[in-house]
Amino acid sequence: MKKILHIPNYYPPHIGGIEDVCHSIVTALPEYEHRVICFHDQKQTIKERFEGIEVTRCGVWKKLFSQSVSLSFYKELKRVFKTFDPDIVHFHTPNPLGSVYLLPLLPKKTKLIVHWHSDIIEQDFLYLFYHPIENRLLKRANKIVATSPSYTSGSKPLQSQGNKISIIPNTVNEVKLQRQAGDEEAIAGIKQLYGGKKLIFTFGRHVPYKGLKYLVEAVPLISSDAVVIIAGKGPLSDSLKESAKDFPNVHFIGRLEENSLRQYLYAADIFAFPSITRNEAFGIALAEAMYCGLPAATFTIPGSGVNWVCPNGETGLEAENGNAKALAGAINELIKNDALRQQLGTNANKRANEFFVSNAIKENLVTLYESLNEYK
Repeated sequence: MKKILHIPNYYPPHIGGIEDVCHSIVTALPEYEHRVICFHDQKQTIKERFEGIEVTRCGVWKKLFSQSVSLSFYKELKRVFKTFDPDIVHFHTPNPLGSVYLLPLLPKKTKLIVHWHSDIIEQDFLYLFYHPIENRLLKRANKIVATSPSYTSGSKPLQSQGNKISIIPNTVNEVKLQRQAGDEEAIAGIKQLYGGKKLIFTFGRHVPYKGLKYLVEAVPLISSDAVVIIAGKGPLSDSLKESAKDFPNVHFIGRLEENSLRQYLYAADIFAFPSITRNEAFGIALAEAMYCGLPAATFTIPGSGVNWVCPNGETGLEAENGNAKALAGAINELIKNDALRQQLGTNANKRANEFFVSNAIKENLVTLYESLNEYK
């Protein structure tokens, strides 16, 4: 049985896109022996079993420029290499400090997969110092996993890595998204709460690249027959609420727990996904909404995977990037055209089941892991 060491930034129950992807890989492949080493959201280092998998969570001193800084990670990683002796390391990026720790400790015989979730986009100054390390990481990698062909073609660091790259999309957790007992009553209650109007729903962190300010700007141009529901929270929550204070059809409902999120997805009619930059490399939330049969209104983001996940005119409608009027136009078209909305929603569910569920990628992951036998 091959032994795989996974190195994400964090791991469930910590909430996050990369964390969910790593977890889905571990759970999809029980024929391998897995261990995980990651950062902890507290200062102490702990070793525990999560769903039967040994997870080492390294205490974090603080966060600097979005990077968790752990003084114990190097020591713990060295211990895991010695005691577990993995055949393969599956390393999730971006994780600059993890790269610094990994490269000197990685045994020559151990194969390396670099799972490329996103370029480092905003920290330009720090990237000048990290870039040589990133080059060493990519050179050492036996295989590189990218999440969409469109993001790969727009990524400068990946331009020279074509022969190493495998495209394996991120996955949704279909178990948590499948309708459960009591959902129908809850869904009906949500629809009743908002007066039976068309529901435009979105969720995620309230940070600049998510583009929620453009959704709020679009509200006066959206049909009065619809309600806009914004879930989640973040540093921009207060300013977004202030901007929307005069719009009675906008509702901020905070962060939702798993069951409520699923019920809102099924209660909604349209999913708004107004992200504006390549920081949104894929869009797990978008894929989850598609799985639940929602057509989406998105912006066109050159070099992002968003518009590959949700193709324009097939599973949703695109608008010019950062253009609130155009976004409102796409949403209005979905509101007024019942046949179009329903067809795009059906297509969205079909595409999600074809590309973004664990069974759809399992074969590709097995092929990827087994292909590493070629490397001596």
